[in-house]
This record gives sequence, structure tokens and C-alpha cells, in this order.
Amino acid sequence: QVQLVESGGGLVQPGGSLRLSCADSRSILSINAMDWYRQAPGKERELVAAITPGGSTNYADSVKGRFTISIDNAKTTAYLQMNNLKPEDKAVYYCHVLSYGSYWGQGTLVTVSS
Repeated sequence: QVQLVESGGGLVQPGGSLRLSCADSRSILSINAMDWYRQAPGKERELVAAITPGGSTNYADSVKGRFTISIDNAKTTAYLQMNNLKPEDKAVYYCHVLSYGSYWGQGTLVTVSS
């Protein structure tokens, strides 16, 4: 059974930083890509950043230059370093893994407020 464990959300002031992590219970050999999506109240879920085990990355325009996605292949864990957070970054952030299927984490809330 696939397990995705997310952590790292919370409350931060504008301009602050948070790091999210997503650990997959399987070997990296099973993974095609690990992504972060987010969903703000009343909005559709959107892709924030994606990474392959080989290190190829993709970012939404709204987070380029502020967010960095990385992967630890030995731990099958993806990270999302979020810097210079803005109120509009407030959302539930979901880890998504593409392998022999599509798997979602439980979501972690990021709140940006003074």
C-alpha cells in the first residue's frame, strides 16, 4: 500500500519561509515524478512545482524565483522550499506522485498572514 506523508505546513508572516516535505514509502525506482499542487479556497487545484528523480523541474510562473523543489532519491522524499511567501500563497498544499498510478498526499495547510 502506497503511503505519502506530508509535513511542514503552518502559519508564517508575509516574506517568511516554510519547507514542505513529502515522503513516499516506495523505492525511487517506482517513481516517475513528484509534484506539489495547491488549492486555495474557492479556486481550482493548481500545479506549483514538479520534479523527476533525474532532477528535471518545472514551476508555476507565480512561484518562480521564490519556491524551490528538490528530491532526495535515497529517501524518496520531495521538498518544497518556499521563500518570500505572500498572502496569495495561502492554500492547502498537496503532494502528488506519478508512478504506476497517481497518488495524493493528505494535504498540508499553509497560511500567510501578519
